[in-house]
Amino acid sequence: MATATTYGARAHARAQEGTRAEAMPVVPAADWPDPPCEAGHLVWAETVAGGNYTHRVLARGTELRLTDPAGDACAHLLLYADGRPWERLNVADTVKVQWNAYLGEGVLLLSDQGRVLASVVADTSGRHDALCGTSTLARNTERYGDGTPQSPSPAGRELFKLAAAKNGLEPRDLPPSLSFFQGVEVREDGSLDFTGPSGPGGSVTLRTEQDVTVLIANVPHPADPRPDYVSTPLEVLAWRAAPTPPGSALWDATPEGRRAFLNTAEFLAARGLA
Repeated sequence: MATATTYGARAHARAQEGTRAEAMPVVPAADWPDPPCEAGHLVWAETVAGGNYTHRVLARGTELRLTDPAGDACAHLLLYADGRPWERLNVADTVKVQWNAYLGEGVLLLSDQGRVLASVVADTSGRHDALCGTSTLARNTERYGDGTPQSPSPAGRELFKLAAAKNGLEPRDLPPSLSFFQGVEVREDGSLDFTGPSGPGGSVTLRTEQDVTVLIANVPHPADPRPDYVSTPLEVLAWRAAPTPPGSALWDATPEGRRAFLNTAEFLAARGLA
């Protein structure tokens, strides 16, 4: 189809309607094949290509499932309280308050206000990281020859900048991130051992405990020793559910977690949101 004229370009563009690529959002999300819930409850369905990013605002009580279909995705995650970007994921407090540097089912993702932004309610991967953050322009340029967003080897922080800008955030608003599906372990001498991926099909499910802005960059882990830039697609699904209720096993799992949930509930009640 000729595209040399405006009419031809328009006809060519309209002819693409309904075309499905391997990596793209599905709109409406209810059209996602084999959904994990009632199709009408899906609010986000997307496949994120390796070396790409995505973002979305999710309501409190939404469940967000990330899946690594091919085994070499790495989902770097940032969370912000929607409308209050100064309250954001604090990886140091998430680790410190819960006496645990390893992510997995039952871990709460905390802000620096001592409140829960999201909780990990399921995990079949077990290879995650709360210590290294994401890749940078300088590091990717050194390792792969380029780290800009348009290059074959974009850095996670550069993609986060783009996702942040689309949500009214600036580079200074980007704290250290969490990584899912690529892990590290701490050796006795304090150095880090890259444990790599867990293999195809692993998933992790988060439950939002406040309205949150989600930023995700799907790029290689910064500790990945492979010389090539290896990053496979990431599947992202989210559906309407309910926040963690008082008295549940997750709410009362630890004294620290219970206090974080109480802090969250008090804050939301004062704003008429719970």
